[in-house]
Amino acid sequence: MSKRSNVVVRRTSMRVVPVAAAALACGLAVSACGTTQLGAAAIAGGNRISTATLTSEVANLNSAYSSDKAKGISPQRPTGQEPQQVLTWLLLFRVYNRMASQHGISVTTADSERALNAYAAEAKQSNVTLQQYWSAGAALPPDLLPQLGTAAAIQEMMILQLNGGKAPTTTAQESAVDSSLSHQQCLAAKSLGISVNPQYGEYNYASFEVVPAPSSLAAEPSPSPSPSGVVTTPPC
Repeated sequence: MSKRSNVVVRRTSMRVVPVAAAALACGLAVSACGTTQLGAAAIAGGNRISTATLTSEVANLNSAYSSDKAKGISPQRPTGQEPQQVLTWLLLFRVYNRMASQHGISVTTADSERALNAYAAEAKQSNVTLQQYWSAGAALPPDLLPQLGTAAAIQEMMILQLNGGKAPTTTAQESAVDSSLSHQQCLAAKSLGISVNPQYGEYNYASFEVVPAPSSLAAEPSPSPSPSGVVTTPPC
């Protein structure tokens, strides 16, 4: 593979943010429904994502970044927020699995591989590998690609289900499906009762992402509103 400089890898259509790409009556915000378990980065559906798992995945991402940079490919996501970015993915996969369960969707290995092959074709157009496309473009640790394939397959099946069994063909249909998919993602996330360890931030329902929590050093004596654009309680 030839050496490239300043290669721009654009994020794909995976809905990490509300139907714009991604990652949920308890909030995902900091301990809205109680404290997280000891050693947990987050709790979803009563099961924890351990801090050890998160630390390991962040290390995997940073290793991929080093490899990408050696080939002239720079990360496209903000640096210094890798724990929040990776935790967003780990939560997103659990949300999509819950959404699949709620809607009777079953994904096979072939379905997942087909989704990844489609992404590989997109990556080829950018002259990068599938791994580079997602690590540099969307802060996804390479070892999570199989889970990405499953989530992408779930998403496509949900789109068909929400549009009467066929793919959207008009802008109006796409807009309606996007809105419905975002709503279903929110309901699935809400049903998991997710809480995020304050060490890693809080969950933003407006973007389905874990975001850094406001600095306590600048906190007012009384509780202040969430930062502009951060929605910490489910709007669904």
